[in-house]
Amino acid sequence: MKASFLFMLGTLGAISLSSSTFVTQPTMATTETAPRAATGTVYDFTVKTIDGKDVKLSKYKGKKLLIVNTASKCGFTPQYKELEELSKKYGDKVTVLGFPSNSFNQELASNTEVAAFCEKNYGVTFPLFSTVAVKGDDADPLYKFLADKQKNGAVADAPTWNFCKYLVDEKGHVVAFYPSKVKPLSDELVAAITK
Repeated sequence: MKASFLFMLGTLGAISLSSSTFVTQPTMATTETAPRAATGTVYDFTVKTIDGKDVKLSKYKGKKLLIVNTASKCGFTPQYKELEELSKKYGDKVTVLGFPSNSFNQELASNTEVAAFCEKNYGVTFPLFSTVAVKGDDADPLYKFLADKQKNGAVADAPTWNFCKYLVDEKGHVVAFYPSKVKPLSDELVAAITK
């Protein structure tokens, strides 16, 4: 009798254990697929201006940022004009930051040439930075962060071409990625900036 009682207790314990395991499995799966919190912000980065000076991105706290990888010899290069218009029209809400890149083999040879090209052809007044790699192992640390969802908490997209755009909120958190074909003054981008 005592042995069968212990057997019954053991069976109930096993059923109870397997039931509690069954109940917790969906919760664990839900947790694993939930969005991850960012482990940092763009404000953690220092970058070089196009004339070689160090700038902490925390300088831009309080407004949204539109971070764009640019190039001077690309079919999307005319987007410089819209980026400048966006900067002037919505400058109270967003700061455009241009990062020239030769990752797609369409940038001029020096930062001096890039700066002159942008000023002469598009009247660019928004901040431009030194030429950087935006994809692959040699990508600039900022761009590695922008493309790493585990770090930025929102997107996992590296630039697929020139003029890809990352929208960053007023606290330095990445909120969205827009491919090259999304124009700076497109309804969807302006709506995201002005909300």
